[in-house]
Amino acid sequence: MKILSLSAFLLSLKLSLVGVVFSLHISKKVEREINKVFEIDKATFIQTLNQDIPGIDKDRLYTIFDQGNALGYAYVGEASSQTDTFEYLVVFDANFAVKKAKVLVYREDYGSEIGSKRWLKQFLDKTPKDRFAYRQNIAAISGATISVKSMTNAMNNLMISLASWQNNGKPNKS
Repeated sequence: MKILSLSAFLLSLKLSLVGVVFSLHISKKVEREINKVFEIDKATFIQTLNQDIPGIDKDRLYTIFDQGNALGYAYVGEASSQTDTFEYLVVFDANFAVKKAKVLVYREDYGSEIGSKRWLKQFLDKTPKDRFAYRQNIAAISGATISVKSMTNAMNNLMISLASWQNNGKPNKS
């Protein structure tokens, strides 16, 4: 049996309680995807930021914990499609390398091909230092031009914001 020190126990309790509060903002779909990525049963989510930073709303970036250990980060974003918006998830490891990108909700009749694993794998292992360019290092999809450009821009903006935050802020501080 593992014996925890009082401070480790209190930290674990705090993470559990805070995680319960913040996981109210995390949908079951997002939670399932993150659990699959990190191959765990139940992640705990804590809001990473205590204030908005340029390009990142504090309510969209979470630190992912399992049993008190920080595993990585998750960003739940929204981007424009032709007449509506779509929601997406980006899961990062502890060094902010992309482990998974997924389109969660797509509300258009056309362009849903951007949700394919094959197309989204272009973002895997990329870091905030990387940039994306439509038709250069990001493939076009016939019939999904607007959504492809929108997702490409959203990923670029996220990476630029994360890079700026890493250079000027403290990524592991909340």
